[in-house]
Amino acid sequence: MENVLISLATATALAGPAAAELLDLEKDELTFGFIKLTDMAPLAVAYEQGYFLDEGLFVTLEAQANWKVLLDGVIDGQLDGAHMLAGQPLAATIGFGTEAHIITPFSMDLNGNGITVSNEVWEMMKPNIPTMDDGRPQHPISAAALKPVVEEFSAKGEPFNMGMVFPVSTHNYELRYWLAAGGLEPGFYSPENITGQIGADVFLSVTPPPQMPATLEAGTIHGYCVGEPWNQQAVFKGIGVPVITDYQMWKNNPEKVFGITKEFADANPNTTKALVKALIRAAIWLDENDNANRPAAVEILSRPEYVGADYDVIANSMTGFFEFEKGDKRDIPDFNVFFRYNATYPFYSDAIWYLTQMRRWGQIADGKPDEWYFEVAKSVYRPDIYLEAARLLVDEGLANEADFPWESDGFKEPTPAFDIIDGIPYDGRQPNAYLESLPIGLKGDQKVIGNEIQG
Repeated sequence: MENVLISLATATALAGPAAAELLDLEKDELTFGFIKLTDMAPLAVAYEQGYFLDEGLFVTLEAQANWKVLLDGVIDGQLDGAHMLAGQPLAATIGFGTEAHIITPFSMDLNGNGITVSNEVWEMMKPNIPTMDDGRPQHPISAAALKPVVEEFSAKGEPFNMGMVFPVSTHNYELRYWLAAGGLEPGFYSPENITGQIGADVFLSVTPPPQMPATLEAGTIHGYCVGEPWNQQAVFKGIGVPVITDYQMWKNNPEKVFGITKEFADANPNTTKALVKALIRAAIWLDENDNANRPAAVEILSRPEYVGADYDVIANSMTGFFEFEKGDKRDIPDFNVFFRYNATYPFYSDAIWYLTQMRRWGQIADGKPDEWYFEVAKSVYRPDIYLEAARLLVDEGLANEADFPWESDGFKEPTPAFDIIDGIPYDGRQPNAYLESLPIGLKGDQKVIGNEIQG
């Protein structure tokens, strides 16, 4: 069987645009984990299109029950790598939660998340939302429209509960960002209290992504922030209304990453480059020719071994538009971006944004100098590995030289105020100045002591 696989890999490699010599792989049988979300697409495409085999890699993809199980699998070596929340490698490396040095040589996508509320909450919000000439709600919708609803719940002695997928998830930070931008307190963490609900107006808790719609329908939560297809699923089931996408909140924000342990990367440098090559090719395929391959990608993702949601549900966001209320479809061509805008390059400034949000809400308990943010980002995000893989692809005729930021210092240009819902620009080169600019959240040397912010 092994000889057959090797022959297949060789034949596939020779069939490509340029018959590249395979790297001398330290390990060629790999198992990667993922969660059933649309943005695991680069892994599925690299497998189904034969890009892993082109590199001589025999990959098994395994869906994981939740983000903690996935992270533990990578740390203990049951998984060689995984589709991860961008906060996971950073949190593990600084010792928040599980401690392990995990690196990111490949960023998987931009955008892709939304915030959904129950039908009941939506009806309560609607009077607070401006309408367009055709009567439809004007987007983006601010959490200021939710604030009177939360106050009404509070007046009745009822907690307002919302779900997010993991304490160090983009979804946690995006939901908190949206709430705070609308004047609502999403709560703080402290070393003694890791609920994240200290001083909260809105109580956030963890729900695994595929369970979000059912948990909303049961009334356990009143809304949630999650990746696709679980916002669109609420629309199709008629149980909730997405109020904002993360693209509308922060244009072209970073999302998932591919994570491996530093130990794996150090022991298997050629294998690491080979897998990054395959993932870059998958990302190119997903975005090329104005997303012409997206219907084929949706068909792959709809299979039970990958995301397992209906084709139409996944297509709703993957093919250039997003449905809010039933029938209210709006063009958002960049809702899912896999390669454009250097989506796959692991920028230090993306890592630093996550670290600022950890600090903002108390997951990082003490103030840190700017240099600390830079050092952590550079220890986790590895554009050097990424560019080595990209160079090989260009030399093999499998990618275009112009598509990669060869001269980047790892920092994006600052995100301008008009691309972010609260009008506050973000510059990864100035993490503490950025934290100072945010009205709600920890700054400087402030700490959460008991139920109070001190300092």
